[in-house]
Amino acid sequence: MVRTFVAIDLPEEIRERVRKSQAILAQSGGRLALVDPANLHVTLKFLGEVEPGKIGAIIEALRAVRAAPFELTVGCAACNSPRRPRVVWCDITDTGESAALSRQVDDLLEPLGFPRERRPFRPHATLARVKEFHPSLLGQVQCMPREPFGRFRVESIKLKKSTLTPRGSVYEDLVEVAL
Repeated sequence: MVRTFVAIDLPEEIRERVRKSQAILAQSGGRLALVDPANLHVTLKFLGEVEPGKIGAIIEALRAVRAAPFELTVGCAACNSPRRPRVVWCDITDTGESAALSRQVDDLLEPLGFPRERRPFRPHATLARVKEFHPSLLGQVQCMPREPFGRFRVESIKLKKSTLTPRGSVYEDLVEVAL
């Protein structure tokens, strides 16, 4: 089985800004699993464990995506919940293009047996997963820069393979589809 997802990669200059800010997060008293900045992305659809024989059909379906390139802003860091955060992330903003892209991916993959996402799409990039919460985490998030990490032009989406290791996930691009 191949663990896969469809995503928008973040550019290197934004990843570098995030790397510097993650050093602030690391000073909290909680136990965090920081996401390797090289792995930062916006997930459009998580497919999970897929039979290797289905990968070709997924790639063909994704090649049917029709969307124009668009601008996307990676906002400042926040916790998914102020009371008991499980994730520190950056909100992603655009004028609805990423949500439309996510719906289109859902439409294209549903005939292949991938159920539509039931939850509303909320674009974000995960910076850290909270393994053990400590109240100091909230203060550290507030110490991070309050301006957005940056803006960039989305020109493609990728089907990615995710291999789980003791050191974290290792991602491999299976296909890139231009918008």
